[in-house]
Amino acid sequence: MDFLQSLLLGIIQGITEFLPISSTAHLILVPALLGWTLDEQSVFIFDILLQFGTVISVVIYFWRDLWGIARAVVTGLIARRPFETAEARLGWIIVVGTVPAVVIALLVRDAVEGLHGQPLIVATIMGVAAALIFVSERIGRRDRAIETLDWKDGLIIGAFQALALFPGVSRSAATICGGLVRGLERRAAARFSFLLMVPALTGASVIAVKDLLETPNFAQYLPPLALGTAVSLVVGLACIHWLLGFLARQSMAVFGWYRIGFSILCVAALGLSFA
Repeated sequence: MDFLQSLLLGIIQGITEFLPISSTAHLILVPALLGWTLDEQSVFIFDILLQFGTVISVVIYFWRDLWGIARAVVTGLIARRPFETAEARLGWIIVVGTVPAVVIALLVRDAVEGLHGQPLIVATIMGVAAALIFVSERIGRRDRAIETLDWKDGLIIGAFQALALFPGVSRSAATICGGLVRGLERRAAARFSFLLMVPALTGASVIAVKDLLETPNFAQYLPPLALGTAVSLVVGLACIHWLLGFLARQSMAVFGWYRIGFSILCVAALGLSFA
């Protein structure tokens, strides 16, 4: 992978990680559409590590929230009153919401990795998963603040997050839609989605680092990876800010229609190239 490819993928990752349009699908489909020939295993590791740049952007953007949550959880444990404050409760709800994705990832990781080499299937999943957006927008009450979340909400939204293990679904789409189904306001659903991504994607990045270190001649991947990660961080910061403002005023339906349109384009283009 050269620096130009890494730059483009870093931009794509920074934009699509937070928009409910699937970063993984775009990182698989754009190279396929451009005819890039890349090693599947190294690309899978590269894509996961690019996500670490967007994890850092979440930590930077929400550092006050994350620090307050971490401090409240530790203080609550020391005082033996772990659920006393709203911030401490939110911290434990994030833990609960992380569990389903971790458990399911351990069960289906090999099968999911295999899908990364099937761009037609990924494009199809991306289009079909638009139904999540339309249905959640239709049935969501959108009248709850993030402070009203409880452990049941965390578990259900976490189950939605597990759907994002399949490339094309989108972690942000799944968790925001899960929040809407539970009655959260759009902006609150997005905020919880971003906070929930920190432990999940940090864990995935740690595993990817381990895989990278076990890859022959891994040092050659480090310079382009560093560039892509830095770009995804900067672009991700801008995208978080924009999306939170957008969802305060607008429906997510536009992203559903984008998914369908891009899916049809990819299926048509890739189908013709494989014919």
